[in-house]
Formats: sequence, C-alpha cells, structure tokens
Amino acid sequence: MGEVHALDALMRDRPIWRGRAPLSPARDGVATGFAALDAALPGQGWIAAGLNEVLVPCDGVGELELLWPLLARVSVDGAQVVLVEPPYLPYAPAWHAAGVKLERLHIIRGDPKEALWAAEQCMRSGACGAVLCWPQLANDRALRRLQVAAEAGSCSGFAIRPSRALGNPSPAPLRIAIEPGPPRQLRVLKCRGANPPARPVPFPAEAG
Repeated sequence: MGEVHALDALMRDRPIWRGRAPLSPARDGVATGFAALDAALPGQGWIAAGLNEVLVPCDGVGELELLWPLLARVSVDGAQVVLVEPPYLPYAPAWHAAGVKLERLHIIRGDPKEALWAAEQCMRSGACGAVLCWPQLANDRALRRLQVAAEAGSCSGFAIRPSRALGNPSPAPLRIAIEPGPPRQLRVLKCRGANPPARPVPFPAEAG
C-alpha cells in the first residue's frame, strides 16, 4: 500500500508523461503581425532568437511589408533595429508610416565584404531586437555563424537572400520564399518543429 501512495504522490507532484495528452506545439516565436502566416508556423511567428531567411526573386517584392509589423513592435518596445548594408537607402517616411520608431532605426554602411561580420556582431551583442542583412553569396558556414550569433544575442535575425539560393541548404530554422505571382504568395520552405505547410500562404496584402 505504501508503494501505491508513493506512486500517487509522484504523479501528482512531478511532471510525469502519462501517455494520453498530446504534446502542445512549441510556441517560441514572435508574431509576424499576420494571422494566416502565424497559424502556418509551428512557433506561431518569426524565430525570436535565431536566423530567419527570406528569399526574394528581386528587391522590392514585399520583403519590407512582411517585416515591418515585427520591426515596428520591436522599436516601440525600446529595442534597436539595425539594417546592415541595405541595397537601397531606406525611405524614412515609409518606415515611419509603418510604425517603426526612427530613433531606434540604425543603418550600417561600409565595406560590403565586412557586412556579414557587422551583422554577426550586432546579432550577438544583445543590444538589438532585430537585425536585417542582405547577403548575396553567403555560404553555409557564414549563415551558421549568423544563426549562432542571433541565438546568443536573443535577437531576431533576418537574412534577405535571392531566390537562386533556394536550392542550397541553410542552417536558418525558418525559411520563407516570396512568390511574386500574381497573386503574391509566401511559401514556407523550412520551419523548426514541424514539416512546412503543403500550400502557400497568401501574401498579407492580398489576403484581405
């Protein structure tokens, strides 16, 4: 009888798996700002501390529209948003209209050869809420360094890369490709914690 009482106490006080209730999916992401995309991702959003990869066929197909809700929230919360070697000079009125606090927005320009190193340092610093970079020819080793740095700095890192990198392996826990359409769509290529959804997600601007 003593053994029965001990087992009852153990099951009451300790987190024993009883083989019945399914495990809930991990919800360690940060909301994208778009309900349909969050619902398609096992983490319910962007990777909060790690590297997110966005693949685009060309610049200006909606990559900033996709990221602005998160960047606005990060800046409003008081964290820094850093753009490392963006392909174009950001248009301040558009960023302001998207809700990004311009006093929290920083742009790093310099030697393109040092861009990945600068992005890695910003992600690792712990002082940045989100860091965006645009690597063109980054190999697996360089991307892995970004992933490790973003994890270490608890930073949402973003690598915006050309679609030609789609067939190359990547250490990023989340990879999303923008398909220009029409209509524009988002295809989840890789997501931590589950298989990617079979169907593309409508691009937020077209989802309404």
